[in-house]
Amino acid sequence: MILEIKRSGIAGTLESSDINIAIEPSCEEGIEIFLQSSVNKQFGRQIRNVIKETLESKGIKNAVVKAVDKGAVDFVIKARTLTALYRAAESTEFNWEGDIDG
Repeated sequence: MILEIKRSGIAGTLESSDINIAIEPSCEEGIEIFLQSSVNKQFGRQIRNVIKETLESKGIKNAVVKAVDKGAVDFVIKARTLTALYRAAESTEFNWEGDIDG
């Protein structure tokens, strides 16, 4: 399923081991990611890659993402990104097993 970002969508918390993701539509080409993380030097590239790959897997080519990481692992980053995306796309159709596993 290819999604279209219609509005702002947010998911996650600022608790330890979580990540807060906000996704907005963009008129600019590409996916722009603003990341705030205490482990940015060690894991910033990986966090950005997970967010970008997750969005691209749903056909998203243009978006602005603001992420505040508190030590989330990859599957949490992916789940929060998908949740924010589904909310931004106003979608009610979910395939969590396929999305998270594959």
